[in-house]
Amino acid sequence: QVRLVESGGGLVQAGESLRLSCAASGVISRTDVMGWYRQTPGIERELVATVNRNNMTNYVNSVKGRFTISRDNAKNTVYLQMNSLKPEDTGVYYCNARDLTAYYNYWGQGTQVTVSS
Repeated sequence: QVRLVESGGGLVQAGESLRLSCAASGVISRTDVMGWYRQTPGIERELVATVNRNNMTNYVNSVKGRFTISRDNAKNTVYLQMNSLKPEDTGVYYCNARDLTAYYNYWGQGTQVTVSS
């Protein structure tokens, strides 16, 4: 089992920044890929960014150049630095961890990010 604990959400104005953190504990061998997804009412949960153990990253087009995902393997923690936030970035952000095959797939409890215009 893997437990994911998120922190760092909040309410900010457009143009400001936030940093999300997600600490993993448990069977760390099942956290080959870690990432962030977000969900807004009426819209399916969408991928925001992922990073693997070799620090290869992937971003949804809408956040490229504004968000940076990183991970500290020693601390089993993944971060999402969000700059130049826009109202459309508003949503509940969920941390995700999975193994390479996605046989094991874990979610955090979610943290709310609200960007006011």
